[in-house]
Amino acid sequence: MNINARGLHFKDLNAQVRAAAARDIVIDNCLGQRYIGSGLAGKNLVINGLPGNALGAYLDGSQIKVYGNTQEATGDTMNEGEIVIFGDAGDATGYAMRGGRIFVQGNSGYRTGIHMKEYQDKIPVVVIGGRVGSFLGEYQAGGVIVVLGIGQSGQLPVGYFTGTGMHGGKIFLRTDFEPEGLPPQVICREATAEDKQQILGYVQDFCAYFGGEPQQLLAPKFYVLLPNTKNPYKQLYVNN
Repeated sequence: MNINARGLHFKDLNAQVRAAAARDIVIDNCLGQRYIGSGLAGKNLVINGLPGNALGAYLDGSQIKVYGNTQEATGDTMNEGEIVIFGDAGDATGYAMRGGRIFVQGNSGYRTGIHMKEYQDKIPVVVIGGRVGSFLGEYQAGGVIVVLGIGQSGQLPVGYFTGTGMHGGKIFLRTDFEPEGLPPQVICREATAEDKQQILGYVQDFCAYFGGEPQQLLAPKFYVLLPNTKNPYKQLYVNN
């Protein structure tokens, strides 16, 4: 099924998506419509254009592919499913994710992965091909974030304050430069072969969507960031 989104109000567009009997839906001429795929289960969306904020919010089992960039809060509180972005993503990508996966071919903005969390077998995953802005993984409570830094040779592929308030999950950074200025509740070490094995499947899926060789991407140095579970907020809230 095809939907021409040109001139459609976001409520009308989303109503058409929900009412569609077809499992596979293509949205053309998308330009800023919000909440596309919100809470959606059991469908495959292909979006050509620029969806608005909160794409795939509360997504519950659908797949969304975007041939273009996305705006803020993509995958906000998504529960299950997959969002694949053939472009760049805006701020707060993966906000409060509790399941599912997001793959971004290019860059992502500030506060990517903020408040991500996991429970039992639900482990949210965000893989960014390029670089991300400041506050990556802020207050992260679970899940996996991978920043591949493709095309970022000679510079750290993250902004400032990575892992601020982090108290769960893992962040993997593909870079020769050890991150500096990390908050005291974050442990940073060079990734081992066993660490890289944990993200092999995610990198393979990234390459399946966007091209590249998984082993070549995994060959360079990575750093892994983990929360210091020994009273991680002591330095933030206690004056000693």
